[in-house]
Amino acid sequence: MKNGMTATQALKEIEAHDLKFVRFSFADQHGILRGKTLAAAEAKTAFERGVTVPSTLLLKDTSHKTVIPTFTRGGALGMRELQGAADVLMMPDASTFRILPWAADTGWFLCDLAFRDGRPVPMSTRAVLRSALEKLRKAGHELVCGLELEFHVFRIVDPSLRPSDAGQPGTPPEVELLNTGYQHLTEQRFDQFDPVAELLRKNLAALHLPLRSFEVEYGPSQFELTLGPQPALECADDVMLVRSAIKQVTRRNGYHASFMCRPKIPNVMSSGWHLHQSLRDPSSGKNVFVSDTDDLSETGRRYLAGVLAHARGASPFSTPTLNGYKRFRPYSLAPDRLVWGKDDRGALLRVIGAPGDPTTRIENRMGEPAANPYLYIASQVHSGLDGLARQLALPPSSDSPYETQAEALPHTLAEALGFLKADETLCAGFGRDFVDYFCRIKQAEIDRFNLEVSDWEHREYFDIF
Repeated sequence: MKNGMTATQALKEIEAHDLKFVRFSFADQHGILRGKTLAAAEAKTAFERGVTVPSTLLLKDTSHKTVIPTFTRGGALGMRELQGAADVLMMPDASTFRILPWAADTGWFLCDLAFRDGRPVPMSTRAVLRSALEKLRKAGHELVCGLELEFHVFRIVDPSLRPSDAGQPGTPPEVELLNTGYQHLTEQRFDQFDPVAELLRKNLAALHLPLRSFEVEYGPSQFELTLGPQPALECADDVMLVRSAIKQVTRRNGYHASFMCRPKIPNVMSSGWHLHQSLRDPSSGKNVFVSDTDDLSETGRRYLAGVLAHARGASPFSTPTLNGYKRFRPYSLAPDRLVWGKDDRGALLRVIGAPGDPTTRIENRMGEPAANPYLYIASQVHSGLDGLARQLALPPSSDSPYETQAEALPHTLAEALGFLKADETLCAGFGRDFVDYFCRIKQAEIDRFNLEVSDWEHREYFDIF
């Protein structure tokens, strides 16, 4: 139930399946779904007038605290449309309609955000990606993306729902493993996962997602899910849906799924998000990264050079949490420096292909699974476009990505934000106002982190001093 469905068709589906409720959701600045559930009879009105939500949802950090003042003269971010926590409108995209298999009699739409006069809300991350893809289309290309998404699933021992556990943020659940890990791709470990995997497979299949595989990853209680190649916007939409579906389905059945990069649980491993990307010709559908004589065409090499050149500036979009930077370690199957390689999983950017191979593509291994997909993918578009426009030369590939002399990836989110603010190409692509807005929210998280007394500090100093 996607690809070209109109509002009229979606409303007929709601009636034909006798749905009672419809969820209207949008992707916020963190890649979290927010929205409202309406009675199915209100769906027609939602298409005509939109669904109101408070604009403060766009001003929150990951603790759900509003960190940009809204009750100020001139409005939040200097926008009068946001003053006093005024409403913005969720406008449903009919092509995203799904019937949720785990929620009785419930439909779902992904929405774009608009002001009451119809203008798109500039902080809407789905609109940010649309704008980037339009620039790419004008340059004569379309982006195709596929993904590998790693995550953990644990069994809940204590849901931590006592009143004392409430807060911003609240106490996370106490969990135990589904398996002890360290047997990558073994059938025995996968079979221990299978009851949960089957639960997820059935629900994701009912959502008509391009699911390719469920795999047992290296670490304890760690999964990998892959989705087939799709146009970039559809891929980003599917990331939003698949992450939310996995968290909802597992929680309803006594499990906790987490897309946090590196949970503080003994012996668990970091999770990544590997984003595969290629460009195609809009008229012929041909993959323009394919070369008859090399692993990557000249167009592909210039695009790759752009993504490499702006990787540090793009890192807050691919790795937007403080936690994600703990993954960048040498000899860990995660990148730690600015290098690319031919089919090398230690490199930041991995070229996969051969002369004449129609599946030739670039894999960016920098992302964390919590990243907002619209911003992550948009950062690749703006970076690649710069490589194409300036015909950037690609440095030599690395055969030893953890030993090649190259600039290091950012070590912290704060360092990454500095690279973003200094990257003129990305600031122009996203717009300086959007970059300032995004960095302000992420800085609020950093400031809260710096005020917390960590377990490390207590253990390091409490006894010795």
